[in-house]
Amino acid sequence: MIKFIKKFRKDEEGAVTVDWVVLTAAVVGLGVAGVSTVSGGVNGLASKIVTGVDSADNVGAGTK
Repeated sequence: MIKFIKKFRKDEEGAVTVDWVVLTAAVVGLGVAGVSTVSGGVNGLASKIVTGVDSADNVGAGTK
C-alpha cells in the first residue's frame, strides 16, 4: 500500500491529479462527518457532567 501511495504521488499526469483531489476531498468529508456525528453526543454528555458536578454535595470533600 505504501509503495502504491508513493508511486501515485510521483505520477504527474492530469488524471492522477484529479484522482488525488477527489481522494483528499473524500477523506476530508469523512472527517467532517465523523466530527459532526460525535459532537452532538459530546455536548449532551458535557451538559450531564456539569449538572452532576453542580448538584453534588461537596461540603465534606477533602476533610478527615
